[in-house]
Amino acid sequence: MLTIHAAAEVRYVWDDPEPVKDGAVAVEGVRIAAVGPLAELAERFPAARVRRWPGVLGPARVHEGPLPHAPTPRERIHAVLKLGAVAVLEEHAGSPALRAAAERNDVVVLARTRPTALVELGRADLAVLDDDGVCVATVCAGRLVHRRR
Repeated sequence: MLTIHAAAEVRYVWDDPEPVKDGAVAVEGVRIAAVGPLAELAERFPAARVRRWPGVLGPARVHEGPLPHAPTPRERIHAVLKLGAVAVLEEHAGSPALRAAAERNDVVVLARTRPTALVELGRADLAVLDDDGVCVATVCAGRLVHRRR
């Protein structure tokens, strides 16, 4: 099912000097189908479900430090997702249990950090941040995996 994630502002990269106002990201499966103004994407994909988010929508983050403490590897990975990250560094996810939990949740384990960006046909990894930089929602490989209530 195609979903359009919309926000008052969409950034291709977090330090984007020209964000898309009243923007949106169309997601089909695990891929980004399009990025642009909501009006244009709604017209292009009329059957899509639209999710409107408060805050700024942009690429999901890479969690660069140690994973948050939690009782189980699954909960440690979920804590990363709640921060708007969908990738972790292998130096902090070295145990087989953490790697398995990351794989089950489509969280990428990277050898080193890398820039993130919204790219058409790229993996649909999105984060929505409020005015204070707190994560409102995380989409990992096209699935909504965290939503703050």
